[in-house]
Amino acid sequence: MLRIITQLAEAQTELRRICDRTHDDQTVHKEATVREVIQAVKRQGDKAILHYTEEFDGQTLSAEELRVSGSELDAAYQQVSKELLDAIQLARQQIEAFHRQRVPKSWVQFGDDDVVLGKRYTPVDRAGLYIPGGRASYPSTVLMNAIPAKVAGVPRIVMVTPPGSEKTINPAVLVAAQEAGVQEIYRVGGAQAIAALAYGTETIPKVDVITGPGNIYVTLAKKLVYGTVGIDSLAGPSEVLVIADSGANPVHVAADMLAQAEHDPMAAAILVTTEASLAKKVQAEVEWQLREHPRRVLTEKAIAHYGLIVLVESLEVAAALSNEFAPEHLELEVEEPWELLDKIRHAGAIFLGNSTPEAVGDYLAGPNHTLPTSGAARYASPLGVETFMKHSSLIQYSPAALDKVANAIQILAKAEGLPSHAESVRLRSQETED
Repeated sequence: MLRIITQLAEAQTELRRICDRTHDDQTVHKEATVREVIQAVKRQGDKAILHYTEEFDGQTLSAEELRVSGSELDAAYQQVSKELLDAIQLARQQIEAFHRQRVPKSWVQFGDDDVVLGKRYTPVDRAGLYIPGGRASYPSTVLMNAIPAKVAGVPRIVMVTPPGSEKTINPAVLVAAQEAGVQEIYRVGGAQAIAALAYGTETIPKVDVITGPGNIYVTLAKKLVYGTVGIDSLAGPSEVLVIADSGANPVHVAADMLAQAEHDPMAAAILVTTEASLAKKVQAEVEWQLREHPRRVLTEKAIAHYGLIVLVESLEVAAALSNEFAPEHLELEVEEPWELLDKIRHAGAIFLGNSTPEAVGDYLAGPNHTLPTSGAARYASPLGVETFMKHSSLIQYSPAALDKVANAIQILAKAEGLPSHAESVRLRSQETED
């Protein structure tokens, strides 16, 4: 049963436990396994990819079968319903429209003495997208990762995803990829896929940035290859925190909590409320909605281990608890959500009001659903166009401008014991005097 906690200190302890739920004693052993996989892929390329695909996914492939063929891509459209295609296309339009508003603009500033300063944004050359398989297919994750890369102007976008039974890839995933502009798709998953993207193999190209969520092995692999390539984040299990007052509907709140819990046995679903009656109603409603839930076993496990209801004395205390937890998804199911928003500092995505379930953001509102988890919202942001871009500083000084600051630069350089730095400025300043 979903627990109700009334003591603030106990609630803080439980929230810390939930936030740290991925830091188990097995992580060191798993990391050693991932290191072994990465080294094998670096040394053996496709051979290692094929070996681990057979060992971990139970699929025997040839190197020629790694890349999804054009005929498979074409056939995928025949395997999805018109309703699903329409939904994918609507989501694509919404997501693209949002991310086009986020493209950073290069700029220059012209100062005195012909000093020019600026910032120039350019996309990476190659992006690698990891799309998880396993318990479900995720065409929405394809759109959320591919569209920002496309909008950023990345010339080459490579997608990897684990093969299912009979070496197949879910047709909805293939359709979503094509709708988002991705044509280069490889049937490989796990740590071996991340290693292939980071170092390249005979078949799979090396990329500059890897994005997309996965299991603990994928996350550890991204952690270990960071520096060789850029990554979006180290994604953990999904989580939602709902702040609710007397105006919230307990049926809706329960559904929102289960919508998060059904992702994974380690998903977290938390309600913080000022209303004791609402807490009890949500507790009962969660039990009721679980009775006939198609994913009851894993959803019930998530609720039992990482589900929580916290009763607090005010919305201000609720906001403070939320800020400590820094949730991936935060729902403000309160009468005045915009007033409470001023007190929220840390959250991956914020859903305001009783008519805005988190599922809206998961699929087609437009903002990205690849979000910081496990407290990372304290310092990290959602995936976006910026993830696939980097900027260069622009600096130009005229002789007169350099002469004005030459003495200060030389003093600083000498204080740091770098005489050639000082000399590179002195020589130019001397030429101006001559």
